[in-house]
Amino acid sequence: MVTGSIMLTHALIESGLVDEYRLFVYPAVQGRGRRLFPDGYEMPRLELVEARGFQNGVSLLHYTV
Repeated sequence: MVTGSIMLTHALIESGLVDEYRLFVYPAVQGRGRRLFPDGYEMPRLELVEARGFQNGVSLLHYTV
């Protein structure tokens, strides 16, 4: 699990060491920021395993590679 280090996350993805993603999606518009899969990165084929919504509007999306 990685929290708050997009550079480490990018390194792990590039090295092929990520086999699942658990993404918490917050209902807020940022407009800018670092992307999980920036331009130039090949987006892996992901399979949705679980999707949960919480009362505060946050969603959990669980994917496997």
